[in-house]
Amino acid sequence: MVINYQKQLDILLNEIEGSNTPPSLLLHSCCAPCSSYVLEYLSDYFLITVYYFNPNIYPYEEYNKRMAEQKGLIQKLNTKNKIAFVEGDYKPDVFFEMARGHEAEVEGGERCFNCYKLRLNEAAVMAKKNGFDYFTTTLSISPYKNADKLNTIGRMLEDKYAVKYLYADFKKKNGYKRSIELSGIYNLYRQDYCGCVYSKAQAEKRKIEQE
Repeated sequence: MVINYQKQLDILLNEIEGSNTPPSLLLHSCCAPCSSYVLEYLSDYFLITVYYFNPNIYPYEEYNKRMAEQKGLIQKLNTKNKIAFVEGDYKPDVFFEMARGHEAEVEGGERCFNCYKLRLNEAAVMAKKNGFDYFTTTLSISPYKNADKLNTIGRMLEDKYAVKYLYADFKKKNGYKRSIELSGIYNLYRQDYCGCVYSKAQAEKRKIEQE
């Protein structure tokens, strides 16, 4: 059965709009461009804390560059509710251990799904530990990310940790298009590979082939 995650989100946002106190949301973010639309969209409804946990990003200089862009965007945004920021631990060895045996896979396969799970699990633990009402991720805004898989993982972690997952497919309602527009408005750095060393190598290979 095909699930309309946008419809689910619309129903929840309508309910929140009628309440007096906005719920808290721990939003895992992969980068500033992907978070831009999500923050614009959800900041009227939630008290958002952006959680930057991305041990997959390679190299360390790239990790820091993306984190700086994320912090800068939060400072620039004019939102109804103030947005907070928390950096997770940068432990690439955890990512490489997770990716062992899947190094040669193309993007969008089992390695990527396990990477979703790695980052979302950390977000769920953080949300539970700190009493957030919801947790979710910006990842579904990308046309290259599997929203159904992300929401399935979210549902599993919701059950495991007893903290609500915010079901969404942020590429809907022209979310991805709006993120590109916002990247231009705020002059955001848009990377040309997902983040890990394997996606970087594949991006460089595609560039060579195109040239």
